[in-house]
Order: sequence, then C-alpha cells, then structure tokens
Amino acid sequence: MVDETSIFIGASRKPDDSYQRAEELLLRYGNRHGLVTGATGTGKTVSLQILAEGFSNAGVPVFCADIKGDLSGISMMGEAKDFLVKRAEQVKLDPYQFQEFPVIFWDLFGEQGHPIRATISEMGPLLLSRLMNLTEPQEGVMNIAFRIADEEGLLLLDLKDLQALLANIAERADELSARYGNVTKPSVGAIQRTLLVLEQQGAANFFGEPALRIADIMRTTRDGRGAISVLAADKLMMNPRLYATFLLWLMSELFEELPEVGDLDQPKLVFFFDEAHLLFEDAPKVLIDRVEQVVRLIRSKGVGVYFVTQNPLDIPEKVLAQLGNRVQHALRAYTPREQQAVRTAAETFRPNPDFDCATAITQLATGEALVSMLEDKGVPAMVQRTLIRPPSSRLGPITPDERRKIIAESPVAGQYDQVVDRESAFEILQKKTKEAQDAEAQAQQQKSGGSRWTIPGFDDVLGTGNRRSSNRQTVAEAAIKSVVRSVGSSVGRAIVRGILGSLARGR
Repeated sequence: MVDETSIFIGASRKPDDSYQRAEELLLRYGNRHGLVTGATGTGKTVSLQILAEGFSNAGVPVFCADIKGDLSGISMMGEAKDFLVKRAEQVKLDPYQFQEFPVIFWDLFGEQGHPIRATISEMGPLLLSRLMNLTEPQEGVMNIAFRIADEEGLLLLDLKDLQALLANIAERADELSARYGNVTKPSVGAIQRTLLVLEQQGAANFFGEPALRIADIMRTTRDGRGAISVLAADKLMMNPRLYATFLLWLMSELFEELPEVGDLDQPKLVFFFDEAHLLFEDAPKVLIDRVEQVVRLIRSKGVGVYFVTQNPLDIPEKVLAQLGNRVQHALRAYTPREQQAVRTAAETFRPNPDFDCATAITQLATGEALVSMLEDKGVPAMVQRTLIRPPSSRLGPITPDERRKIIAESPVAGQYDQVVDRESAFEILQKKTKEAQDAEAQAQQQKSGGSRWTIPGFDDVLGTGNRRSSNRQTVAEAAIKSVVRSVGSSVGRAIVRGILGSLARGR
C-alpha cells in the first residue's frame, strides 16, 4: 500500500463512495510545508496526530502544540474500538497496529512538562515589541535598549534585566536622545508598565536560563524513531500573544541555527503550528514579512512547517502559497466571510472533475477531508475526497499520573527544572548604581571636610554647609520653625536672636 518513503494519510473515494486509492505524503516533500484546516470538531487534531505518528516512525522529530490536551494521547498505545477498526477496514489499513510514541512534554509554565525558556536577547526587539504590542516610538526605544546592551556588554537574560536597563535609559534620556534620537521617559514608562503586565501573566517563567537547546527538540530514539515534543498550551492560550510569539521565536531560532542542507530524503524536523491564526492577527507588515521569509527559506534547512487553523483565510496569501501539502476538513458556510473561505479553499486545490470542490468542503463528514499532497517533481496532486486513517496511539488525553511518569522518564529530565540566574544587566547596573552612590557620599563627606561641628539631625539649618538630601524635617528644624512662627512678639524675636546668637558664638 505504502512504503518507507511515505506517510499513509487515508484512502480516497470514487464518486460512488467505493475505495479508490491510498493517499500518502511523500517524505522527500515533507519539508515543503503544509496546511490543515477545518471547522471545530471536524477532525483536525486527528489529522495532526496521524501526521506526527508517521513522521516519528520515519525517524523525523516533531514539535507540536497541544491546545486542548487531546494530543497528549499520542504518548500512549491505542485501543481497539469498533469505530476505529471499521475505519481501518474502510481505508484498507492492514494490519492495523497500535503503538505508543516517544513523547517529551514541554510547558512554558513548567506545570505539565519541562520548562521552556528563552533569553530576552534571543527573543530580540522585534518579537518583544510584537509580544508587548508596542507603538512605533516605543518600539524605537526597545531597539535603542538592545543597542545599548550590546555596546555596554549588558547581558539581557530575564525580565528584571530588561527592566533595569529601561530604568537606566530613563535616567540617561537626555544623553541618549542626543545620540540615538528622541528617547522619552513616557515611552520608557509605558514599556515598563507593559512588562509588569507580562510578568503578572506568567511571562517571567519563560524568560531566563537555562534556555531551550534546539538539539533537545530534534532527538531520535535508539530504535530510530523521532521524538515528538508536545507543548502543553491549554493555559498558554490564555495569553495568545505569548503563544504566537514563542512559536515564531522557535521557528526563527531553527532558521538561524540550522545549516543549509538542501533537499533531503526526509525532513530533519517537522513543526506544527496549531491555532495559526493567532500568529497573524493584528500583526504588523514587518512581522508578516518575517514569517513569510522564514517559511520560504527554512525549507532548505530541512524543516517542514505545518499550519493548523480553522479557516484558510487566516493565513496571508504569501505564506499560503508556500504550503504544498493540504488537508482540508469541513467548513461551514453560513456567513459571507465563511462562504468566501470555502471559495478560497476550493481555489487553492488542483481541481478534480469528479466533484465540485467548493460543494464538497461543506458536505464532508467528521474524519473526512479533501487531500492534496505533492507528487513527483513537487507538483500538487489532484484533490481527492479522503477518509482519514485512524491513529495508532490513544485518542484523547492521558491522565495526570501518566503524564508525570513520562516527564520523570524523559531524556531531558532535570536539565531545565532549576532556574539559573547568572550575572547579567540587572546585577551589573545595580553594582554601578551602588558605586556611584558610594562615590557621591564620599565626595559629600570630603566637601564638608569636618571644618565645623554640627548638631546631629540639625546640619546646615543656617546655610553654612551642605543641605541634607532628604526633605523631611528633623526634630530640631521643626522646633526652630515653630519658634520662628512666633516672631510676631518681641519675646519671640528675643528668643530667636538668643538661639541664633548662641549658635553663631559656638562656631
């Protein structure tokens, strides 16, 4: 039916609904990217699951996000259920074998998997600005902050490093404006407030060390299967901007770190981006251009990127054009926008004369999809109405105890659990501030020089020395002011003259 050079997707159907042929994804075109779309409940997660299983069995590592928790079942062996066995017979999957797959669970919050961290420097000013939804002037300040960090050798590892650097920039606003353009304290303050919000939303867990090593999501097992990295994203979805920014950062890191390899017999890594619309919502053009560039060029690094979303209109046209392997589940067409989405999806397929693609999209049953994979020479195959094969692993989520066991036995267990806080911008700027304060205090002491005696807490009431930096009154000052307020009487004036005269004579 299929061989080791392909992944079995399912079986296409003839117009009379009888078996036609096996539909498969050729591994040599796995890095030509892909798209899985469809309305909620139509089977997108199962399609993602069988693709991940296929790549893993072929020795290709996989990274994917688990939005609802259902994908965690890929770590456990499947069970023979009537509807699964029936589907296996319909698509001629013989033998239908059950498997458990090598899974590494990750979690930005460190609760349902190994913690994932990245440093502020690795994230960079563009992605941080996107994450924080900064205005153009604020983004300019962020770029200046990174420039200063580079010039002054300040490591930006976690949020407190960036917060300390921004506080330093606010103090030096006039000096820096002369060098880099307008740096205003209100802009710095706005960024600091946004950082506080991010911190409260849990982003502080993500920024820091040890940072994720790309090699740890590109592991293979001793039996030659690719490890499947599953990111727990149910809590992360409460902050969708952080989710989208993290996955874009990961794609960018892969693009920058991996060498050029050209076309291989199979990908080196496959990356599934679930809820892909979050990446492009309200994104500035420069960011969309960056995504399009990464998707277009990362293919030569041996990485395949598969976007999973409800509506093909969620993906910008330039990015959509790069996605060669397509699985389209059912779409609803009640509103004008939904009808437009159906037409757009239909137009992206190579037509099949046996059926109308736009009509078929609205009539697909759960677990059924229109499939078009790249054939020989990278040409899209004619679209076929396809029954998706059943997965070999468990359908549905695993239990908390099963998850804990897998995490404890993971090949990266213990490597990311403890936060490392080495000397960086925060500590360096703190040290500089303390040194400056000590130097100022010493200069003040030398200036006063001990040339006169003072009353404790009563220094320079007469203006004969250095004024205290504090605005709070000492007990003696309060007493003097109280006395001065009584100068309306001759007795009061006499008392004041007496006190001041005594102090003057004491000098």
